Amino acid sequence: MDLIADILMVAGTFGAAVYCYVLAARLKKFSTLESGMGGAIAVLSAQVDDMTKALDKARGAATGSAATLEALTGRAEMAAARLEVMLATLHDLPDTRADARRDVEPDRRLRFMRRRSAREDLEAAE
Repeated sequence: MDLIADILMVAGTFGAAVYCYVLAARLKKFSTLESGMGGAIAVLSAQVDDMTKALDKARGAATGSAATLEALTGRAEMAAARLEVMLATLHDLPDTRADARRDVEPDRRLRFMRRRSAREDLEAAE
């Protein structure tokens, strides 16, 4: 009985050794940086770092653009308010030019004159 138990123990140990050897070979293939998953993970990690840097730059540019746009919007609102005040003051002024034209020349019509160019200046197309 001891002999059978020893044989089974050796067989189990041999099976565990083969299993460990197979796992070691797979782990070696997995972790090589030139090929396999290790290389893919290294490349993806570098790409993630590059994208993080690009995202930080874009975020900074967007923040700067938003601040500039906010300042320009404030200036435009102030200018619009000033224009509204100017228009309101223009509505309060009497229209003296239109009244003066109606009083001085009520029946005057506009005339349009056309001048023809001299025929000698024109060239004929052949």
